[in-house]
Amino acid sequence: MLLRELVTTSAAVAATRSRTRKTTVLSALLRAHDAVDRALAVAYLTGTVPQGRIGIGYVAVGTVEVTPAAEPSLRLRDVDACLREVADTTGTGSRQRREALLTSLFARATAQEQDFLGRLLLGELRHGALDGVMVTAIADAADVAVAAVRRAYMLSDDLTAVTAAALSGGEEALGAFRLRVLHPIQPMLASTAADIADAVDPDTPQVADAKLDGVRVQLHRDGDRVAVYTRSLRDITADVPGIVAAARALPVASVILDGEAISLRSDGRPEPFQVTMQRLGDDDGDGAVHDATLVCFFDCLHHDGVDLIDAPLRDRLAVLDEVVPAAQVVARHPVGAVDDAAAFFERTVADGFEGVVVKALESTYAAGRRGAAWRKVKPSWTLDLVVLAVEWGSGRRRAWLSNLHLGARDPHGGFVMLGKTFKGLTDELLEWQTHRFLELETHRTGHVVHVAPVQVVEVAVDGVQTSRRYPGGVALRFARVKRYRSDKRADEADTLATVRTLGSLPNA
Repeated sequence: MLLRELVTTSAAVAATRSRTRKTTVLSALLRAHDAVDRALAVAYLTGTVPQGRIGIGYVAVGTVEVTPAAEPSLRLRDVDACLREVADTTGTGSRQRREALLTSLFARATAQEQDFLGRLLLGELRHGALDGVMVTAIADAADVAVAAVRRAYMLSDDLTAVTAAALSGGEEALGAFRLRVLHPIQPMLASTAADIADAVDPDTPQVADAKLDGVRVQLHRDGDRVAVYTRSLRDITADVPGIVAAARALPVASVILDGEAISLRSDGRPEPFQVTMQRLGDDDGDGAVHDATLVCFFDCLHHDGVDLIDAPLRDRLAVLDEVVPAAQVVARHPVGAVDDAAAFFERTVADGFEGVVVKALESTYAAGRRGAAWRKVKPSWTLDLVVLAVEWGSGRRRAWLSNLHLGARDPHGGFVMLGKTFKGLTDELLEWQTHRFLELETHRTGHVVHVAPVQVVEVAVDGVQTSRRYPGGVALRFARVKRYRSDKRADEADTLATVRTLGSLPNA
């Protein structure tokens, strides 16, 4: 497949807001090519590079200035071969060698192809063809159920492998994907509820968990082998020996647990999220779980050879309570009347925790999905937004980048600015963000430094309101920074539709 065909497809997908049209375009592309080209096309169109981190940053891509090729000749396999060589280049002089390889690749590309490659390598390929739409397109191309593709992807976290299975063996091949110990799956996520009353369903048996402001971890154990993964499926086993020791102490042969690693003070109250992040590797050398990396679990996905993701939550919790010590289980409260649930919420917040997550006891574990089965409730609304630009401060902040331009994700591509804030920033955060955003700088307009839209920041807001000032027609009320979310990708930030629901505003 020529890169030109992929670029044309990307443009067609970006040009429409119709999910059906996007699916049709992508499905046609997948049907027309062989397994190798399909795998590369799926990876690139979902904004990923099979080689992962390849040592190319904004400076390297931004400095590539070569005359575009007059005619398209670059194939996807040429791009893959070049990026594989870039990834394999290490040692003295590797930076210069990688940049030379990149320059050579761009010289073979047309102007449109150069633009596509640049956005792909910088993680800025926003055209609404990310995982959700691609899953539907794969199902359409293979003439299989979307649910079968989605489930296989959730269990494998490998969309190219799922594509190959769907198009070669249909639903039977997709059914071969299984939960595997020591292979992480995408975590189940909670949707946001406005308050306890919004989260509680009197007709549905529910339970409320304390919501911990820690690091989401997925723990796998198979015999003596243990692995610990983050929310983004990054392996952090070497950084948490205390958690590994706790896993080996469990009375199980194999297990997969979902939970939070959190740092606690001597009085049992949680430390700020940043403290937990800093202390993840500070376990005691005696193998005991240090307070800094206390792990609290709230779900069990596998136990001694039995997969539990399709079992109801009540059964998973029964197994969890059986195999995990009570001190390592997240505080839980059965939900009855709204007033009772509200009282648990108030106690949990008073103890210093973020809030609660209300869960349906009959729900299965929907890996990688955010649905109504889990509803999170916090004392104030928080949003995960993306920093689009930063302004130089004034007065005592004149040496720092201060005022943040905040954007919500547009599912159809790009980000929509919602407002600015400089509140909640300590001197330490000001210093950190100045270095961070100068590294991400793309250009300047006066005192405004525009940055690549990759850094997620969690902000607390008192609400949202309609506004003519910003293109999305929405503005934040009293936004203040809670923390930077370097554990989240920009494509996981909150959407404009989510923001609108906080103020009960109609979607445009």
